[in-house]
Amino acid sequence: MKILVVYCHPVPESFTAAVRDEVLATLGRLGHETRLIDLYGEGFDPVMTADERRHYNDRAPSDPNLQPHIEALRWAEGLVFVYPTWWYGLPAMLKGWFDRVWGLEVAFQLAPKGGIVPTLTHMRLVAVITTCGAPFWISVLIGHPGRKTILRGIRALCGWKCRTIYIAHYLMDVSTPQSRERFLARVRRRLAKV
Repeated sequence: MKILVVYCHPVPESFTAAVRDEVLATLGRLGHETRLIDLYGEGFDPVMTADERRHYNDRAPSDPNLQPHIEALRWAEGLVFVYPTWWYGLPAMLKGWFDRVWGLEVAFQLAPKGGIVPTLTHMRLVAVITTCGAPFWISVLIGHPGRKTILRGIRALCGWKCRTIYIAHYLMDVSTPQSRERFLARVRRRLAKV
């Protein structure tokens, strides 16, 4: 499978970077073809301009800096998002990537009588691999907004048989080398089933 890994963390030596590396290595060992988008690494600008918003519903994103991202989405058959959960949701950088890249003629078309028609129906996988400072029970109480954004909202723009995976390392703020290694092993096991 052709899998696009979208990575979002500002600190190069973070545990999230180790997760990214494990994801890429595991998918490679399994024979998948991967591409990586490193949002902070490339200095992606997540801020939607006034002109982009004015034309959001009448034309595809036109910023030439977005074209490699759009091409990568069209190439991919699967998406794996690797990021930290901050304030129970996505980092602003990742949210801005969705705002700017997942536009008209990329992720959807507008239906003549209202609503949208998904255009990323070639996707067979959407996965989230994240770290959370909060414990599992608080994340559930809050409602897992980041998880819902991607595995419900974003996934709705993909193939209706698209498989989803969610893997989270809870209590990251008090994690240990042992808990981090167990998490990486869990990532390997889950991705082996793709």
